Amino acid sequence: MSQLSFNYQAINADGARTKGVIAAGNRQDAYRKLTAAGLKPLRIASGSVKRHRGKKVTVKDLAHLTHQFAVLMEARIPIVDGLRSIAEQETNGRLRAVLMEVSDHIEAGNTVTDAISKHRDMFGDVYVETVRAAEQSGNMIEVMHHLGTMLDRQYEMSKSVRAALLYPICVISALGFAVTFLLIFVVPKFAEMFQSRGLPLPAPTLILIGFSTFIRTYWMFVLASFGLSGYLWRKAWRSPKWRPRMDVFVHHVPVVKKMLQGLAVSRFTHVLGVTLRSGIGVVEALDMAGRASARPLMQLDSEKLRDQVNRGGRLSDVLVGCSYLPPFTRRMLSAGEEAAELPRMCDVVARHYDREVSYQAKQIATVIEPIMVVGLAGVVLIVALAIFLPLWNMGSLIA
Repeated sequence: MSQLSFNYQAINADGARTKGVIAAGNRQDAYRKLTAAGLKPLRIASGSVKRHRGKKVTVKDLAHLTHQFAVLMEARIPIVDGLRSIAEQETNGRLRAVLMEVSDHIEAGNTVTDAISKHRDMFGDVYVETVRAAEQSGNMIEVMHHLGTMLDRQYEMSKSVRAALLYPICVISALGFAVTFLLIFVVPKFAEMFQSRGLPLPAPTLILIGFSTFIRTYWMFVLASFGLSGYLWRKAWRSPKWRPRMDVFVHHVPVVKKMLQGLAVSRFTHVLGVTLRSGIGVVEALDMAGRASARPLMQLDSEKLRDQVNRGGRLSDVLVGCSYLPPFTRRMLSAGEEAAELPRMCDVVARHYDREVSYQAKQIATVIEPIMVVGLAGVVLIVALAIFLPLWNMGSLIA
């Protein structure tokens, strides 16, 4: 069994308090080792999570864990033994330590929900509350399978979007570096040559030389302004006050709007379906699905739905007032409620928008590529004209 570190506080043979770190397979093993060493343990806590705090647990890690957990429960393996066997094979140090802590808490008599809720920052509210409802309803195996599938799809969607945006980001970055190199190292050489010849310079050349001089003189302020802009944008994006306004602005970008809406609706319906299957009520499920969508506009719509359903309205009636949800989604959810198959209809809608987002992500390069080609050609043409027009004038004077 792999060894974990445990922080302990104990009383030694002289009656004095002592503390330290001990390596053991689990908390009980640590207790036995301390007792054998003549110490009376007062507190034993895993130090592994703290040590591996920098190791990030991704959605892919959680999806893999959830599928494994569901299979072990389906095989009727005790939860504690199953979690420890998963932990022993886990390569992510932080996740391995968390699983060992969770198994220790369950072995001590806590429920699965209470054990994982101590690590809510890693699992997330949706995960914890879904497991809580599934545990209470006795439907853990099915819900964990659906939860793992949902996390798989979220990971695939995020990967598709990142892959689609990687190409334009790389091209724009390369262009920025190339232009900056020209402005700092190449343009000044030409400027010295033109000034020594006393040639009258055309407007594009004067603008380029002026811009080059500004960059070389105030480069620290330019870098600072870029860094400050990035910091302010990130802070505003995380601010509850500014995030909705920025979300509205981003949704005005034609190519991006449809993909962001598809991602939000996919997450919303995925979480709504899984939480309803686990036994969570419609009102709470709507609230959790809205928060999980990661889009303020979608969250506003879900809050309206939640409030109206909480006041006694039927979901099919109140969906009409949702401006962010597409008509297709509203019709399908209404049909699902009428047929008493809302969780299944949520899956249908989620799969539809998964396909839509995947298709749109692949089309981004097709849409952006002509725009980028024109932009690149424009930048190259301006720089080339600014540099070579004086050279052509110089050639005509010599001739």
